[in-house]
Amino acid sequence: MLTLYPAVDIKDGAAVRLTQGRADAQTVYDADPVAAATRFAEAGTAWLHVVDLDAAFTGEPRNRHLIEAIVAATGCQVQASGGVRTIDDVKASMDYGAARVVIGTMALTDPGFVEEALVAADGRIAVGLDARGTTLQARGWTEEAGDLFEAIERFTAMGVPRFVSTDVAKDGMMQGPNVDMLRRVADATTAAVTASGGVSSLDDLRVLAGCHERVDAAIVGKALYSGAFTLEDALQVARDARITGIDAPAGDEPS
Repeated sequence: MLTLYPAVDIKDGAAVRLTQGRADAQTVYDADPVAAATRFAEAGTAWLHVVDLDAAFTGEPRNRHLIEAIVAATGCQVQASGGVRTIDDVKASMDYGAARVVIGTMALTDPGFVEEALVAADGRIAVGLDARGTTLQARGWTEEAGDLFEAIERFTAMGVPRFVSTDVAKDGMMQGPNVDMLRRVADATTAAVTASGGVSSLDDLRVLAGCHERVDAAIVGKALYSGAFTLEDALQVARDARITGIDAPAGDEPS
């Protein structure tokens, strides 16, 4: 089964998409992120991936009020990401109702922070592995931060339950996900893996559904906003993957 996470990336109060993580390559898709999230909820998704891009780039959590409003308005489980720098940030996310918090830069620059966060969030965290090739990227993808597979080994040993694996070169490019790299990441860990970056078609989702037993979720952003396919059709593909036996391990409930 493949769980879908429609993405709501927030910058300057609007729902946007970036190309390859570049702040200067931005498209505004909706001036109201809560409205965008609500449309996804009405289409039937159980999860949302909500990113505070301002916090990711500056370290200042400017959009917590909007993420809290998305939780309240949609009733969806929200995976919150972007600019998580302190344990107070983790606790704040839990307080406003996030179901899971993704830790990116702090995990890569201060691995001990992840151990603290696992306790503070009662295990409801994921580590974001954003990489160009096998080189990790931090601080809004503006700095290099070590080797991808060394990090996977370290965080798997800590007991991190999930990784969000993003090929930065694929993100926002609508060229398909890097399936070979996802398989390598999944082979290197016992944790679940969420695929992020590059999904451009329903066939891409079908491929992800069968690529590895631990790749059990996918974040979808630009393809939905640009109309490449509808969320309703994507959710049907996810359901069909389970029906036809292309299954991943238990974990998240299907969307």
